[in-house]
Amino acid sequence: MDTLVICIDRDNDLGEKANISSPIIGREENVKAAVALSIADPEDSDSNTIFGGIKVLDELREKGLEAEIVTFAGDKNVGIISDQKISQQLDDFLAKNNASNAIFISDGAEDETLLPIVQSRIKINSVKRIVIMQSSNLESTYYILKHAFNDPKISQTFFVPVGLAALIYSIFLLARYPEGAIIGILAAVGLYMLYRGFGDTVTVIWKKIKDDFHSGKLIVVTHTAALLIIIVAFVQGSVRMWQYYTHGGIWYHGLIPLATVFIHSSIWWLVLAAIMIKLGRMMDMYLKGQFNLKQISSILYSFSLGLLFWGSTTYILAFNPAIDNVQLSIIKGLQYFIYSIVLAIILALAGIRIDMGSIKE
Repeated sequence: MDTLVICIDRDNDLGEKANISSPIIGREENVKAAVALSIADPEDSDSNTIFGGIKVLDELREKGLEAEIVTFAGDKNVGIISDQKISQQLDDFLAKNNASNAIFISDGAEDETLLPIVQSRIKINSVKRIVIMQSSNLESTYYILKHAFNDPKISQTFFVPVGLAALIYSIFLLARYPEGAIIGILAAVGLYMLYRGFGDTVTVIWKKIKDDFHSGKLIVVTHTAALLIIIVAFVQGSVRMWQYYTHGGIWYHGLIPLATVFIHSSIWWLVLAAIMIKLGRMMDMYLKGQFNLKQISSILYSFSLGLLFWGSTTYILAFNPAIDNVQLSIIKGLQYFIYSIVLAIILALAGIRIDMGSIKE
């Protein structure tokens, strides 16, 4: 056999619509298969591909070449499964028949994705695309769009923001507050963009959380508690700051006093959250027999930082005339600030001492 004419039905329309199994070998069998598929679905382009292959076969035989036609069908699940089936059929056929080269018959870009697979097994001298006159490039365009939208990277990047924006807008319309839709859409798209930007980091963190959960570690509970405490801290700080904002506005109090109120109201909640995270790790290490005193130093550092922020914000609130609900005098606020610095240094030195002692051990 000099030349093999290869037709491809990647999505197995022959099997699904005409109930014909592949490979289909020989001119007569391919004519029957093409006619059966045309009757089952006159709009299917695969029948035109087979007829085009038969025409090429006849032209080759008229020139005195020894040629044969074979049609391979894949699977309705287009992709790895269908390509593997076609590859196996091609390998089996070439193992029983000798062919020096091939002509690849295609009806569009979808079938031509099999070209590298076929080329790895037999030399291809020509590729002939069968195009229906009234729909030139239609299938190729359709396949390109279908392939792009089936790609998770493209579909998630395109569909998720658009769908999320439409959903938020519809919710605000139902609530009769269309003005808030802009804020909601911008916030949702912003969060989505942050997630896409930190996608790898989020994936790693999520995987670690699932591993810790399935392994029954206490850190899952303590991390959840810490997250809830952080939410409480931000809510309490925001509510406190909002009270001052609504009384005089940021143009009256200024940004620094309002930020000071937020930090002063939430700092000890944030310290508690950091301690909860560390306690969970310490308990898991203790259960594994890996606990040492070095783990306590980070708790002392957390207390030190909390004291510094609490003392400094207390002093700022005491002497700032814009904050009128503070009971401390300026002198008392300064004393608290000094005491917090001294105590923070003592706790930090204790943590350093514990670290050095654990290293020597």
